[in-house]
Amino acid sequence: MLKTVREQATGLTKDQRNVFVAAYLGWAMDAFDYFLVVLVYSEIADDFGVSLTDMAFLTTATLVMRPVGAFLFGMWADRRGRRVPLMVDVAFYSVVGFACAFAPNYTVLLVLRLLYGIGMGGEWGLGAALAMEKIPAERRGFWSGLLQSGYSLGYLLAAVAFFVIEPVLGWRGLFGFSLVPALVSLWVRSRVEESEVWEQSVAVNRTPAYQIFRNPAVLKRFVYLVALMTAFNWMSHGTQDVYPTFVKKGLGLSADTSIAIAVVYNIGAMIGGALLGAASERLGRRRTIMLASAGGLVIVPFFVLSTTVGWLMLSSFLMQVCVQGAWGVIPAHLTEMSPDAIRGFYPGVTYQLGNLIAALNLPLQEAIAKHHGYPAALAWTVAPALVLVILLSAVGKEAKGIRFGSTGTRPPGGGSAVTETAA
Repeated sequence: MLKTVREQATGLTKDQRNVFVAAYLGWAMDAFDYFLVVLVYSEIADDFGVSLTDMAFLTTATLVMRPVGAFLFGMWADRRGRRVPLMVDVAFYSVVGFACAFAPNYTVLLVLRLLYGIGMGGEWGLGAALAMEKIPAERRGFWSGLLQSGYSLGYLLAAVAFFVIEPVLGWRGLFGFSLVPALVSLWVRSRVEESEVWEQSVAVNRTPAYQIFRNPAVLKRFVYLVALMTAFNWMSHGTQDVYPTFVKKGLGLSADTSIAIAVVYNIGAMIGGALLGAASERLGRRRTIMLASAGGLVIVPFFVLSTTVGWLMLSSFLMQVCVQGAWGVIPAHLTEMSPDAIRGFYPGVTYQLGNLIAALNLPLQEAIAKHHGYPAALAWTVAPALVLVILLSAVGKEAKGIRFGSTGTRPPGGGSAVTETAA
């Protein structure tokens, strides 16, 4: 495994490294701001005098608007290139995230989180498309996993910021701080060159997106990927969003303990993403996803029933190795399954429509927890999602190693070609 990681991790050009760093930081800062709400929504609820169930809809609002951002910025990126839409997107979500620090009431904060969702929805698809278009096909697995682990790094940074800043400046100070790392990401992104794959595809194919979707194979694949991303998002948010509240409210442990556990399981998420992403170059995208999800199923009883700090850390660490290990495959998998002409639009929209359908996860978990407790809320939502991920991956297809911009050709000895005319 380590040899596979080393082989895939080396050999990038300066431009490829810059692109990856830009996409990685953009996604990390997106997640940083999103998880600030997850970590402090009980504190905001007390401040604004609203219930935890109502507060959970702040995350729902963000998830609901992410498909809008993926659509708008994705269409722009397919017509005008990746760089400028990405930079505008980062600037937009930075300003909105910063404005959350000054929200006077719950309603204003809800509106701001709706707007933030647009920026968050636009970032992932464009960043993943640009990064995967730049990375050599035979190295995509590792860099896909590392890119997706930016989400976990954002969560980790949010947890550390909560630990350091929240006791001094409160939850508003956390949102004020979110502007700084996002601006760093914007600066790095300004040094990135345009995608050569996009430039080539525009030169040879100006087919509008709606005409591409008239192809039954493209549409069928789109619907399938939305279903897969629904299960993936239910799995991910189900194991993460309510967990800090479970530790604090459900088990009565301190906020500092909750943050320490979050740090540990996000380290596990980053390890899982990179290792299993790299493994997918040998095992295949779908097989890696299924193995990781099956591992998650084995861990579910320990994950939902642990009550001591040691077991909470261990079980949540292993769960996130599996869950985010499966997610590590997704940037490569979705971009490889996307037609060249709409790669800015296709991966992000399928991902974010899945997020939209899974957006009720946190309110549902809080509602279940209110009547049956947090262990039931976790078990009843996480286990079915893991099973569904396995089943959908088993019946799907993949295009590992496909050469972008070459009408679905594949490298020697690897990959299944998926073109705009064949599902």
